[in-house]
Amino acid sequence: MRTSNHLIGLLNFLTFLLSIVILGGGIWLSSRANSTDCLKFLQWPLIVIGASIMVVSLAGFAGACYRNTFLMWLYLFVMFFIIAALIGFIIFAYAVTDKGSGRPVLNKGYLEYYLQDYSGWLKDRVVDESYWAKISSCIRDSKVCSKMGRTFNGVPETYDMFSMRKLSPIESGCCKPPTECGYVYVNETLWNSGSGLAASNLDCSRWSNDQQMLCYQCDSCKAGVLGSLKKSWRKVSVINIVVLILLVIFYVIGCAAFRNNKKIDNDEPYGEARMTKAQPSRIHL
Repeated sequence: MRTSNHLIGLLNFLTFLLSIVILGGGIWLSSRANSTDCLKFLQWPLIVIGASIMVVSLAGFAGACYRNTFLMWLYLFVMFFIIAALIGFIIFAYAVTDKGSGRPVLNKGYLEYYLQDYSGWLKDRVVDESYWAKISSCIRDSKVCSKMGRTFNGVPETYDMFSMRKLSPIESGCCKPPTECGYVYVNETLWNSGSGLAASNLDCSRWSNDQQMLCYQCDSCKAGVLGSLKKSWRKVSVINIVVLILLVIFYVIGCAAFRNNKKIDNDEPYGEARMTKAQPSRIHL
């Protein structure tokens, strides 16, 4: 087997390993979709791309091992479109999570999230009433708010301690009222009405101490989901960009190796590649 075939086989094996990384990112997003972010469709393109790379790299590896030209052509042809799809997916992920971020609150460790800071297709998807009903139900079932409680030596944390916590976007937006509403802290998910309610913020009237309601219908909760999605997708996108760069490098090297292999086949003189029998030596007496 020629060196070019060895190289193509090695590149396909490395590509197979990269597909595991992409699949892992999709599975991680899927686990968050079921328990944290509660948006259950964005991970599927990543899983499909990862699975496609895995199958195609195995085909290319088999083609290199058995010198099957069709499988090697299939690998190069299909991988081109997979790389294009991955590029499109990365651009899409950045585009839909581009706008919006948490706002710092004076003397607080957490950020607060406002729906008006976000825009675009993903926001429209999240605020859709029928879709939000599923998302809010998922957040409620995940019990993310009920898990916020902390005690120190058997004593519940005070308001000052709670204020310094770095809450997740969903904890900040869905599990407590906005700070500007002026509610009085009792515990992490129980707040009494106080003076100075912000009349301009409709979320102040949407807050409920009912543990099945809390701020699940607040705009801040929807913004928190968008903020959480942005953080998750930016983490995965960084990995995807690194994988994409490596895939492109492997693809270019693979194309060069395949062309070199074909050139050797085309330029090789007849009979040169075949084994020749050694002429028997004559024995002189």
